[in-house]
Amino acid sequence: TLSDYFLGIKIYDAKKPLAKKLWLTMSILVNLFLLIYFKYAYFFTESINNFLGTHIEVMNHFAQFTNEFYDTNFRVDAILLPVGISFFTFQTMSYAIDVYRGHVKPVKNLLDFGFYVSFFPQLVAGPIVRAADFIPQLYKDYSLTKKQFGMALFWILNGLIKKMILADYIAVNFIDRVFSNPLSYSGFEGLMALYGYSLQVYADFSGYTDIAIGIAILMGFRLPKNFNSPYKAVSTGDFWKRWHISLSSWLKDYLYIPMGGNRGGSAFSFITLGIILFFISLIAASIWVALGLLLGVAVTMVFAWIIPTFKRWLITNINIMLTMLIGGLWHGASWNFVLWGGLNGVGIVVYKLWRKISPWESKNTWYKRAWAIFLTFNFITFTRIWFRSESFSKAGDLIHQIRFNFNAAIIPDVATAFWKVFLVMLVGYIIHWLPGWFKNWYRETFVNTSLVVKALICFTAVFIIYQFMAADMVPFIYFQF
Repeated sequence: TLSDYFLGIKIYDAKKPLAKKLWLTMSILVNLFLLIYFKYAYFFTESINNFLGTHIEVMNHFAQFTNEFYDTNFRVDAILLPVGISFFTFQTMSYAIDVYRGHVKPVKNLLDFGFYVSFFPQLVAGPIVRAADFIPQLYKDYSLTKKQFGMALFWILNGLIKKMILADYIAVNFIDRVFSNPLSYSGFEGLMALYGYSLQVYADFSGYTDIAIGIAILMGFRLPKNFNSPYKAVSTGDFWKRWHISLSSWLKDYLYIPMGGNRGGSAFSFITLGIILFFISLIAASIWVALGLLLGVAVTMVFAWIIPTFKRWLITNINIMLTMLIGGLWHGASWNFVLWGGLNGVGIVVYKLWRKISPWESKNTWYKRAWAIFLTFNFITFTRIWFRSESFSKAGDLIHQIRFNFNAAIIPDVATAFWKVFLVMLVGYIIHWLPGWFKNWYRETFVNTSLVVKALICFTAVFIIYQFMAADMVPFIYFQF
């Protein structure tokens, strides 16, 4: 917070472009250092040890420093992950970049800047808020109309219902059991757990966002919309325009476009590609894989040099893949997340190719749209195997059970045993796929009802939530990021 506050002022006050770039570079390096140190130290250390056969151990240098000079007694062999560090880092980085680009003036008051970067409703799980959208709200007079109060109440209740009734109930009673030990369950149970998890992660994450938006309204602030019925998407690219919108737009504006976007590549593109290929070699722990990757890159570069149109196509898709791979790594310090991000990138690239050759792309019929939604939803759900699984091996176990031990004969028994869970899943998906106009109607109906009716609805909702509440509190999924 302190570094970005002062560096933002330095960036703005610098007269020469080179000086501005140097101050911006310093800000980005400080942010990335803290993010990598606290979140990715174990990940990178383990990858390097696997590749080189070394036995490097992680050490908490901050704890070591305080133990030595301030007589504390912190553990030096463990690094605790600050809650919401990924969201916090992206938010502070975007502030410095926006000041550099001239999109916003630096905040003069340190307390105002601290309030912006630590605004508690969205601090730990988003949405990611940009300075240009949030900081001007600090200087507006507080106001809360009757309609705004009703809207805030609606979003808070909506989020609690998503979290407590949908996400937590199906997670505790079914999904967590299957993913913790996939080999103990049939392929049918694994498949249902996978579809259940797609609902859980949406209800959990969007539920948090709804609550954050509602609390912010009560405090006099407006947060950006973060979800737009993502499972109605007709392609992987469309999905990412509807899912975690604040992250998708952040990656586009601060990563994809600076790398060249669809206009071509930049030095940053190739540096990033080199770093990613290096770490792919680390996970493979094989010099032959590294050599194979180098050979593949060399052959591809030759083709790109010979065929200019191929070069432009290649660089654009490299930028897409790099953006999605980094987006995957942002979610978690695990190769599972990198693979998940890569699969989403492949989905975007493949659809771009398909759109050019498909004879049905120009047709606008309801069944074509329904088929596109069906395919996209199932592809996104498939990629979630690696997002949810604790390791590559458990992801492989789940896939194995679905492929080779589906055991359709026990479907009636499973349906009987977990009928409440499956019913909640069905209701959740039906609500999600309701037409937008209907959702707007019942939201506006709630907002425009009298205070007495609102109180009765709230009491009923809280009572139902209490009945579904698990014995142990289930943390929000995105708290780990």
